[in-house]
Amino acid sequence: MVRTILVIGAGKSTSYLLDYFLKKSNEENLYIKIGDLRPENIPDSVAKHPNCTVFGLDIFNEAERKKAVADASIVVSMLPASLHINVALDCVEFEKHFITASYVSDELRALDAEVKEKKLVFMNEIGLDPGIDHMSAMEVIDRIRDAGGKMLLFESFTGGLVAPESDTNLWNYKFTWNPRNVVLAGQGGTAKFIQEGTYKYIPYQKLFRRTEFLEVEDYGSFEVYANRDSLKYREAYGLQNALTLYRGTMRRVGFSKAWQMFVILGMTDDSYTLENSEGMSYREFVNLFLPYSPTDSVELKLRHYLKIDQDDIMWGKLLELNLFDSTKKIPLKNATPAQMLQYILEDSWTLKEHEKDMIVMYHKFGYELNGEKKQIDANMVVIGENRAYTAMSKTVGLPVAMATLQILNGKITTPGVQIPIQKEVYKPILEELKAHGIQFKEYEVPYLGYNPDSVAG
Repeated sequence: MVRTILVIGAGKSTSYLLDYFLKKSNEENLYIKIGDLRPENIPDSVAKHPNCTVFGLDIFNEAERKKAVADASIVVSMLPASLHINVALDCVEFEKHFITASYVSDELRALDAEVKEKKLVFMNEIGLDPGIDHMSAMEVIDRIRDAGGKMLLFESFTGGLVAPESDTNLWNYKFTWNPRNVVLAGQGGTAKFIQEGTYKYIPYQKLFRRTEFLEVEDYGSFEVYANRDSLKYREAYGLQNALTLYRGTMRRVGFSKAWQMFVILGMTDDSYTLENSEGMSYREFVNLFLPYSPTDSVELKLRHYLKIDQDDIMWGKLLELNLFDSTKKIPLKNATPAQMLQYILEDSWTLKEHEKDMIVMYHKFGYELNGEKKQIDANMVVIGENRAYTAMSKTVGLPVAMATLQILNGKITTPGVQIPIQKEVYKPILEELKAHGIQFKEYEVPYLGYNPDSVAG
């Protein structure tokens, strides 16, 4: 009997997801229906596959959406996070399993009792970060606990970066994911975490100046800045008694210090619009944030304001973005500073057709076993193929696809609104990911954490 997988939304992160389903379609009796607002953008290799139908779907058209869900065996939503709830409610109504790569929202969590009652699996956070981070972390944490160990420290960092061979600018960065999220990073509230038993808080204006450094074998040095709320994973991972819990975003060394220039200037602000934004030149945009001077140029004013010399690498980074160009115009109406900055950055940081991205993930596990403190560091590096088949789409799409098939085949059965922290979920998926080159290298390293006799911390 043919099983129908409905995929709603076929954006940048779905190339590997769709290929996985189509490659398995004959042996697994799958038929893939892809509903998207712009079906014409879906490549022919997918759209013309005999086991696939592509159709236009506006998820705000309730009748169309409900019919698509009712006709499916299982539903995968790759929509923006805020839109999942519309589809999730239909899945409850028509008793369909539901999979997303997004964080569990409060609205979705509120469906848990009903989802359990109907014995449905609503799997969320099963992409990269969140997703592979949960599964790979829980695999090691469970292994430590099963051996009788007690967790003391957990740190986890992920970066969507540019591959070394495509790293061609002074920022060592290009957009491999939603540029808006990069520009607004850190603005959802104060970063909070716990280090050696002490709560730490970093306000947005200081976030990019409080960085840690990491080395990844064969790939060199990276820096990390804190994610918003590391503490929400205490409960999920069972780390209520851990002394250190810290999650962060990885960049190449020097990125955060340079990004801080935009924060200081006010260019990342998304809270107000500029009435005269349309047609403004890059140079005029920069000048908005600088004091008036009858004699000094925009360049001179900026250097004074940020206290940077003309031979400083920071100055080179700004020049590289054509920030002082009076001929380049921003076509956005009533835009916020953040939207205008995003437009300027996309001009320089968009991956070219042949360029490759890179995903790096790094975990640290500190624990006590038989009275001895130990530490395991684990890292994963994935390089993309090109702009369509990115490392980002691979690491987000494949876990989603694998979980969908596991649920469809009755291998994952625990009902409820959940994230992939149970062995029945993470074991088979991590094993299958290895065949696609997605796996962690582990290293035993000295535990450098908590020393109760010192006053540090």
